[in-house]
Amino acid sequence: MIRSAILGASGYVGGELLRLLSRHPGIAATRLFGDSKAGQKLGAVHPHIGGAAAALEVERFTPDALDGIDLVFAALPHGESQKWADTILASGARLVDLGADFRLRDPDVYATWYGEAHQAPHLLDQFVYGIPELHCEAIRSARAVAAAGCYPTATILACKPLVDAGLIDPKSLIVDAASGVSGAGRGVKEGTAFNTVDGSFAAYGLLNHRHTAEMEQALGATVLFTPHLAPMTRGILATCYATAVREMAADEPLKVLRAAYANEPFVRVSDDPPATKWVSGSNGAVVTARYDPRTGRVLALGAIDNLGKGAAGQMVQCANLMFGLDEAAGLSAEGVFP
Repeated sequence: MIRSAILGASGYVGGELLRLLSRHPGIAATRLFGDSKAGQKLGAVHPHIGGAAAALEVERFTPDALDGIDLVFAALPHGESQKWADTILASGARLVDLGADFRLRDPDVYATWYGEAHQAPHLLDQFVYGIPELHCEAIRSARAVAAAGCYPTATILACKPLVDAGLIDPKSLIVDAASGVSGAGRGVKEGTAFNTVDGSFAAYGLLNHRHTAEMEQALGATVLFTPHLAPMTRGILATCYATAVREMAADEPLKVLRAAYANEPFVRVSDDPPATKWVSGSNGAVVTARYDPRTGRVLALGAIDNLGKGAAGQMVQCANLMFGLDEAAGLSAEGVFP
């Protein structure tokens, strides 16, 4: 059994990781770290986790706590993984990081979008960008993976095959995406409180949302990205528009997606526009695309669960590949409905 540690175990992503690992045949959650809940039993921090795991204690992280650990899942705010990545990798453990610290290849780009200098640029080349459908072989041989962000995952899965096939002008991409409130984390904030969000739909991060850089790097495109907060707990729907490079059949983009994901266990290409409920609670993604001859544009959509394929599920999928396990171990592509 692969022994794993979770940094950020007390957050929403940490809780989702624990739920997935509770039924994983090859990876066990052995040590749990979370400063805000240190000293508390897991059952009190995450009441949805039962059995023997509920009696585990959330600890404050120290470097010597990695003795005997094979794998570290880091679900920390940006800037935090940089402090510990050297220590984790020196321990011999492999690392799957969900933070933004090692997703961008250029430290200057990181500084531009995150407003501070990167503290561990010497490690950037050691990390593989983590969308398994696009980087499977590199992830298999990696010691460190920077799992993709939630908004970028939905967008990249919907658009990358279309860019690669030369169907769209990569300088024309516009992305409108909506996320459930859990994407803002577990901390109490006025902007994500129930009475603020319920019955409302709002845009935020106009022109400067940090995930823009990640999308542009992965797609080789110029992206105008506008995120929205939707009155739901979990889920992301990305609606993407781009200028077509030529006239084509209305279903040609759909055929390109079908060919790209024909053998992928977690990506479903749908004739119908996807809904977030289809993938809720799962590691699945549903994508579709069309060409509109009236406007000369291509429309692509991607739906994922922001805590699943956009976070914990993708982390587990990457870990499965890194350790030579079945890529789908502990994961499901089917959502919980209704």
